[in-house]
Amino acid sequence: MSAILVLLGYGIGGYMLLGSSLSSAAYLTMMTLTTEGSSAADRLSTGGKLFTASLAVLGVAVFVAALGVAGTALVEGRFGPRGRMRRMQHRIDTFRDHFIICAYGRVGQAVAREFEADGIPFVVIDSKAELEEVMQRDKVAYLIDNASSEQVLRRAGIDRARGLVCAVDSDAENVYITLTARALNPAIAIVSRASEPASVDRLARAGASSVVSPYVSSGRRMALLAVRPHIVDFLEFSRPGTSDCRLEEIRIAADSHLLGRPLRQACKGVLPLLVRRADGTLLPRPDPDSALHPGDTLIVFGDLGALRPIEE
Repeated sequence: MSAILVLLGYGIGGYMLLGSSLSSAAYLTMMTLTTEGSSAADRLSTGGKLFTASLAVLGVAVFVAALGVAGTALVEGRFGPRGRMRRMQHRIDTFRDHFIICAYGRVGQAVAREFEADGIPFVVIDSKAELEEVMQRDKVAYLIDNASSEQVLRRAGIDRARGLVCAVDSDAENVYITLTARALNPAIAIVSRASEPASVDRLARAGASSVVSPYVSSGRRMALLAVRPHIVDFLEFSRPGTSDCRLEEIRIAADSHLLGRPLRQACKGVLPLLVRRADGTLLPRPDPDSALHPGDTLIVFGDLGALRPIEE
């Protein structure tokens, strides 16, 4: 804008110095800059014609420069970092009942692969810009920012999320993220990672629904493989994406069509293994004639075709 004003001042001032009135100078300047031309230009002196030529060249140069700036801004807005993040935010805004994964290290990536195998939508938050290429390669929805920020968690849709996984290497940061997330969404399920044994209690008091220590979990898994290998094989066999059969957890909502139905009717085609009542009571090998109540959690095993109607 300033370049255009300078150009107008240059043209009007130059024509006035050559003897034109203010109105004529403004007219000649506008005709030259818009490349319309004017018959009055033919009556100009040699100096006037040279000035008109210089004004035309300057006008074309400013126009080309302005066009380049506008084109660059358009390309950056559509294909550059800003445009990419706007499209990513629009994608995240469509998510409902999703999970938020804080940190995309080895643990976070393993969690993401499990969610992908089960068809569960999720958003990754990581402050490390060098991981952006990895997240783009994996085609995950992500935000490059601080996961402990309330604003960032809101952008990730925490108010409508189903759960949050804290997989940051720092226990202190996991505690802070857990506190912030619990304050923003009291009903959200939070699974947090603890590297140190002392952090387990801190995370639980901060509001974590479950706390996992990778080292303890690895030790337990190794012990199970040594003592009960067939149980581990069964659990691996029933993981999403590994077979047509799997274990599934179904929470009975207040408006569920399964309410009041006996298990033999509610679980057609699948095997009910366990019922956890709303008060925490466990019913292993539940009676086929027992009914389901609001807040119950049903653990079943069966093929996908039989599980789908129950899940829906």
